[in-house]
Amino acid sequence: MAEEQLKKEDQLFIHLVNTFVQSAWISLGKVKNPVTDILERNLEQATYYIDLLDMLQTKMKGNLSEWEEQYIIHSLSELKLNFIDEQKKGSEETVNSDNDKVDGTSTKAEETVEEKPKVKKKKPKVKKKKPKKK
Repeated sequence: MAEEQLKKEDQLFIHLVNTFVQSAWISLGKVKNPVTDILERNLEQATYYIDLLDMLQTKMKGNLSEWEEQYIIHSLSELKLNFIDEQKKGSEETVNSDNDKVDGTSTKAEETVEEKPKVKKKKPKVKKKKPKKK
């Protein structure tokens, strides 16, 4: 019974970590938002998820299996590298690099940027009435 409970807790923990990792990828604009089905980039939100994962890793130190520890370390490394790449991208966003660190201390982006598809507006069709012949 205790072994089944431990197995369930391990699965729930990995599910929690995966939820934060997936949310970070969506916030970085690397994965489509499943609700809107578009790529959206929100660096401030991405920093929130990266910080959550950093906190989990710190608080759970010594209580994780080797595999869980390596999984979190690998996930954080990939997310942090991609976060830095997103910060460096062109003039699409303004980021204060003095306040943005991806080392687990402070990772606040100053501006939220969402990439939304451009929707072409259609002009309403107006039927022209032909003048009546007398």
